[in-house]
Amino acid sequence: MDISQRKRTLLKVIVLGDSGVGKTSLMNQYVYKKYSPQYKATIGADFVTKEVQVDDKLVTLQIWDTAGQERFQSLGAAFYRGADCCVLVYDVNIPKTFETLNNWHDEFLKQANPNDPEVFPFVLVGNKIDIDGVNSRMVSEKKAREWCASRGNIPYFETSAKEGYNVDVAFLCAAKTALENEHQQIIYFPGISETVSETEQRSTCAC
Repeated sequence: MDISQRKRTLLKVIVLGDSGVGKTSLMNQYVYKKYSPQYKATIGADFVTKEVQVDDKLVTLQIWDTAGQERFQSLGAAFYRGADCCVLVYDVNIPKTFETLNNWHDEFLKQANPNDPEVFPFVLVGNKIDIDGVNSRMVSEKKAREWCASRGNIPYFETSAKEGYNVDVAFLCAAKTALENEHQQIIYFPGISETVSETEQRSTCAC
């Protein structure tokens, strides 16, 4: 069977975190391999899609970037419903963005209302590790991993959206954990060409 005629799995991934942590930059680096310091703050919500292959499955990732501003958080329920994985992002150089992770985590579960909140897949990303040669870093990797352990051993990645470091592997891990989510939807795309990169085919997730 031609690869374009095979079933694909549609996975909805929500990216959450305070405004300015680099959510949009991470998404654009992952999908378009581009970085720009001029990205404007997300208003409400926006999404991008990317075709990837995880093991023997063709996956269409629908990645949603929701605004970090409080005035848009009331939109959460509409955008979070049906999510298969949530990627939480903070800036390793700004402690406040780490301290609000509990709020983002708990509010997501409240708004998304998954069948089994205890096992819903999350991935934590500590972004902007490239800044000032890590000299400005304020949140240690140990502290982040302890937080992940306290939340059910959430997979953790440190990234640089600017340099592209660990961006692919973090989102591929999100895709892999999302595949285990019972809310996955099987869809059929006739005639869409495959666009999986060699890097994505080789990448593995240590989740």
